[in-house]
Amino acid sequence: MPTANKIYSTVTDFQPTMQLWKSEGKKVVFTNGCFDIVHLGHLDYLEKARALGQKLVVGLNTDASITRLKGETRPIIPEVARARMLAALEFVDAVVLFADDTPLTLIQTLLPDMLTKGNDYSVDNIVGAKEVIANGGSVETIELVDGYSTSNIIQKILTVHQ
Repeated sequence: MPTANKIYSTVTDFQPTMQLWKSEGKKVVFTNGCFDIVHLGHLDYLEKARALGQKLVVGLNTDASITRLKGETRPIIPEVARARMLAALEFVDAVVLFADDTPLTLIQTLLPDMLTKGNDYSVDNIVGAKEVIANGGSVETIELVDGYSTSNIIQKILTVHQ
């Protein structure tokens, strides 16, 4: 499938695909994030998330959302490029952009079979966990690779190149 066919600008655009997967009995895993500078930690996390089901949907914060959450200097990589990079990964089946500060509306609309976040979260702090569980789904935390974070990479670049 061409990379562009895996990217959805809105949840409304993605809903027919999600409905098809559900009708086929596919176990759909959902995760979300900024994925500003894609690194080993992201790849490892997404691959592990995909292994928990048959389809992996990544909710991707838009540029405006990231700026509100992380400040005027972010994102580093624009949403079009971030979406393309994620969609190019064989273990990512769909990338859905969202403009809210959290993916709650996206999760409530899609109601995936499983919701995942890194193990730096506890299930009770994961946005959408209550809704997914109430719908019969599950929530899993995934062990992260130590030492990899976008913020750490940005800080290292700034330190080395000052």
